[in-house]
Amino acid sequence: MNTNVQVDKNANENTMGLLRRFSKRVRGSGILQRVRGIRYYERQKSEYVKKKKTLKRIAKKEQYDELLKLGKVTEQKTGRFRRR
Repeated sequence: MNTNVQVDKNANENTMGLLRRFSKRVRGSGILQRVRGIRYYERQKSEYVKKKKTLKRIAKKEQYDELLKLGKVTEQKTGRFRRR
């Protein structure tokens, strides 16, 4: 989509006034808002991808729990005040 904003300089107008008018017109047209919305757009994940990710997470947790049970891994504190 192509939207142009055009501002012509008046006879008694300085550059700062022209820039101010241009900025106001750009804000009013909604171009920046639309571009910022598009910038972080992420497609929705398909059901298959969600399921695959969930199964992978479950398998990883089971493996960690098994290693924890065998004593090969020490339990780490999680959360906000974790020490290293």
